[in-house]
Amino acid sequence: MNRILFVCLGNICRSPMAETIMQDMVEKEGVEADFEIDSAGIISYHEGEKADGRMRNFAYQRGYFITHISRPVTTDDFRHFDYIVGMDDENIRALQSRAPSDSRAQIVRMTDFCREYTTDTVPDPYYGGAQGFTYVIDVLEDACRGMLDFLKEKK
Repeated sequence: MNRILFVCLGNICRSPMAETIMQDMVEKEGVEADFEIDSAGIISYHEGEKADGRMRNFAYQRGYFITHISRPVTTDDFRHFDYIVGMDDENIRALQSRAPSDSRAQIVRMTDFCREYTTDTVPDPYYGGAQGFTYVIDVLEDACRGMLDFLKEKK
């Protein structure tokens, strides 16, 4: 079982999109029984909210349906998940500072799995326009494909 937690700042744009893309990929490959996929935010400001409406709209245009409800990262997440995947360096630093000494999770950067895009970060599209959302989905599709292939090869 591969347990993956995707993390961004508020858990309303990037991380629920990554969760949705990865879930879609594992289902299409028929390996969903081998995966547990979730997402969370560094901050709890949006806890209990649906994903940003703009992200849901752009996701839908690509054939994805985001159902995730925002939640913050918990200490138990570090004990439960194998991989906690941050979208940018600020997420990574926040996750590293919160990881308990008995953490089992590997904290990794989402873009480390990119194959087509050369970028160090999945930028936060919250304050940008339409182009930012489509770019984020492009990068996340690339990174999720790379991560899934990595995990399948590792098996």
